[in-house]
Order: sequence, then structure tokens, then C-alpha cells
Amino acid sequence: MRRRVFPAIVLGLCAWLTSVAGASAAEIKVLCSNGLREVFAELRPEFERASGHKVAVTYGLAAAFKQQIEAGEAFDVVVVTPPLLDDMVKQGKVSGDGRATIARAGIGIAIRAGAARPDISNPDAFKHTLAAAKSVAFAKAGQSGVYFAGLLTRLGIADQVKTAPQATGVEVGAAVAHGDAELGVLPVSEILPVKGVELLGPLPAELQSYVVMAAGVGAGAKEGAAAAELVKFLKSPEHVPVIKAKGMEPG
Repeated sequence: MRRRVFPAIVLGLCAWLTSVAGASAAEIKVLCSNGLREVFAELRPEFERASGHKVAVTYGLAAAFKQQIEAGEAFDVVVVTPPLLDDMVKQGKVSGDGRATIARAGIGIAIRAGAARPDISNPDAFKHTLAAAKSVAFAKAGQSGVYFAGLLTRLGIADQVKTAPQATGVEVGAAVAHGDAELGVLPVSEILPVKGVELLGPLPAELQSYVVMAAGVGAGAKEGAAAAELVKFLKSPEHVPVIKAKGMEPG
């Protein structure tokens, strides 16, 4: 009798432990701006291994995510620029607790791999290079693109630069890689991973601006506790080397 009962108890205990482990694991839905894409893509598997949770991530434009969330899109974690995140906190879409600035990236100029490397080391050289370029691509809805368009006006060269506005940063990279645009304007972190493209350099220090990435937990997050774990994980000092390797600075 004991020989039959003991295996049954063991099997029952194993089944219970499996159910408990399954109940504690969560699938976290993340909406992540392209600005943090490379960092998140590298850290995601490490988080999944360490936590036991799964992460379902969608990458895209920060402004588009804000519109989707305002329209009722469900999510657990969102990574966008601080002004957009703050606005969503005010609207009650994102929790004010646990909000964290993760990293920032300076804006840079991309060229086709192997192309000539014009001078952008100072404002005057930068202005001359832009005016001489056959075309300059930028993401019209991205923070770097909006800043660049305003910068042209501030520098008084808006009517001298042949611009090629694109819908996304991915399209900017493709335009430069295929030779459709001579120069491309993107955060440095979005230039480095593009095949067929090289970083000419960051904007001159006097003209530089930064794209900052901040993370927040949805006010109605289905997996709120796991989402908070993920935000804390991304902010951890031990991940600074990854952030720097991807062309960004820790937040």
C-alpha cells in the first residue's frame, strides 16, 4: 500500500510545484520606442532567464505609442520620451510610481558605408556640409527629426538644405544605405546597428540635443508587479556597459 501511495504523493507534489511556478510567471506586454530598441533587445533574454517571465515587445515610434495608448491599447510597460510619459501619467494611463529614466542618446549624422566623410566638427563646417549634401534624410515624426527641422530654421539654412523626410528611423537608415540620401539624421544608437551605414559623427557640441528614453508601468497593467520588476531591471547599474555599447548614456 505504501509503495503505491508514496509515488502518488510525489507526483502530486510535483504537479503542485509546477502549477505554482506557472502561476508566478507572467507575460509582460511592452511598447518600446525605437530609441531603446538595441538596448532592450540585448537585455530582454537576460531578464527572462532571471525572472522566469516572458516579454512580448513591440517596437515603434514613441508618438505613435502614445496615440495607441490614448485610444485604449493594453500594455504593461511603455518606453517613450519623458514629455510623452509625463503626459500619460497626467492622463492616468501610466502609473506615477516606478517611472524611470533609462538612457539617452545624442543625435548623429549617418553616411553610407565607405562614403567620403565630410567635416561636421563645428557649427560652420556642419552648416556647409548640410548645404552641400545631395539630400538629408530624417524621421519627420521622431524626436531627432523634429529637432533637426527646427535646427535648420535656427541656423538660417532651411531653404539651402535638400531634405528627404521619412516616416521612421528605419526608413532613414535604408535611404542612406541604398544611396537615396547622402546624409541621415538619427540618434547615434539607431545609426550604429544599421547595415551598410556608418556614423559620421555626433552633432557639434554647441548644437547637440539628446533623445531620452524613460519607462513606466501602465496604470491598468495586467502584470503590474512583473512590469515593475522589468523597469527596475532596465535601470540597474550593472547594465551600464550594455547601454554604452549601444551608443547611449545611462539615464
